[in-house]
Amino acid sequence: MSGLKKAWCILSLLLLTLTQLFAQQPPVTLPQLLHLVGQKSPALLTDSAAVLIRQAEATEIRSNRLPNLRLNYQADIGTNNNVAGPYFGYGIVPSNSRGVRDQSNTTTATVNLGIAAFDWEIYNFGAYGAQNKVARSAIGVEENQFAKSKYQLQSFTIGNYLQLLRLQDYLNIQSRNIRRNQEINRSIRSLAISGVRPGVDTSIAEAELSKARLNYIELDNQLKQIQLQLASVSGLTYQTIVPDTLAEQKLISQTSVVPTLNTDTSTHPLINYYRSVYKNNLLKEALVKKQYNPKIMLEAAAWGRGSSIDANDHFNSLGSGLDPQRGNYLVGLGISYNLFDLRRRHLKLNTQKTITNYALKQLDEQKYLLAVSASQADVEMNTARQRLQEIPNQLKAANAGYRQNLSLYRNGLINIIELNAALNILYRAETDYAEAKYAYANALFQKAITDNRVGSVLNLLNP
Repeated sequence: MSGLKKAWCILSLLLLTLTQLFAQQPPVTLPQLLHLVGQKSPALLTDSAAVLIRQAEATEIRSNRLPNLRLNYQADIGTNNNVAGPYFGYGIVPSNSRGVRDQSNTTTATVNLGIAAFDWEIYNFGAYGAQNKVARSAIGVEENQFAKSKYQLQSFTIGNYLQLLRLQDYLNIQSRNIRRNQEINRSIRSLAISGVRPGVDTSIAEAELSKARLNYIELDNQLKQIQLQLASVSGLTYQTIVPDTLAEQKLISQTSVVPTLNTDTSTHPLINYYRSVYKNNLLKEALVKKQYNPKIMLEAAAWGRGSSIDANDHFNSLGSGLDPQRGNYLVGLGISYNLFDLRRRHLKLNTQKTITNYALKQLDEQKYLLAVSASQADVEMNTARQRLQEIPNQLKAANAGYRQNLSLYRNGLINIIELNAALNILYRAETDYAEAKYAYANALFQKAITDNRVGSVLNLLNP
């Protein structure tokens, strides 16, 4: 039994030391934390790299209108022995030019051929421009995706910071609860030694004290888990993420400012993202319409040839076929169009229109969800205000009731069960007050996040 008491003493000292260290650590304000998250979050660094990918793809697509200039040279040795008749080459039948001889001739000959070929799709009735517009739009989508991720990360950070404030309030409440139980325990021991109270009261008091300490340990663990989550996105060590415990009171004291917050949907990150996706799909529709248009081509070629077979069909020395002997050039303007592309364009356009319609529905859905979320935040704020107005009465009465019952117990007028009931009422009143403060701050920031007015609320926290 004495060993258990020593363990509890050591644990109490450890908790007290942790509390003192926690109090000595300078607090990190919410604006400071959001700034660090915006600078160091791994998720945002990844999304910013994705923007660079889209920019590189846009640069690549702009080069689609460049012409082709191909250079080729070959020197060959073989036979020149043709027969008459047409065939499909299939890309694997080698060329063997000259007329047909009366007799087969398998004499070896040499040839050489050098070619410079130029082709340029100079006009395709707007397909190039449509490709570039889609590429630029894709950059905008990725930039808005980055802004959406930043917005969601901001919401995540604010939510966890408010949880830190709530858990810190709970820890402070639990510390007071432990001290009250210790006070009761000391009183019971004195009364039990003098014979005023039975020894069983001591056991009940010890159990209540142990329960309060275990609750403190669990709350401290929950707080550290939230700190670790914030550390993963801010680059700070979790021990340094100590919330500013005055933040909630600053917000509560300025409730008159809240009604001036107006919804900003024109630059809302979520709306901007889904709007950019919808516009990107509209541009893809335009691209589908134009990518199957006719193509006007400018083509040119220059080439030189040599052969060991002369004009009189004499097979000369093999070395004579390695020098160019004739040169030619060819320049032309042509137009190309595949009639079956009409059907392909129709099918692909229907598919793209379906995707565009889906993107539009997503945009409308997001607008509706934001409107609902704003209404929910308004209701929760009004409820939280009413609770904050009433809870001080509950807290005052519960505190007075506990003090009166403690005095009555010391004078032998009530039992330990009644005293613990009064203590639990006070504990519940304190936790209700902490929960009401959290509910108000959370509803306020949810409204600010939904209305895209977080900056306005953060200004309320500035000294």
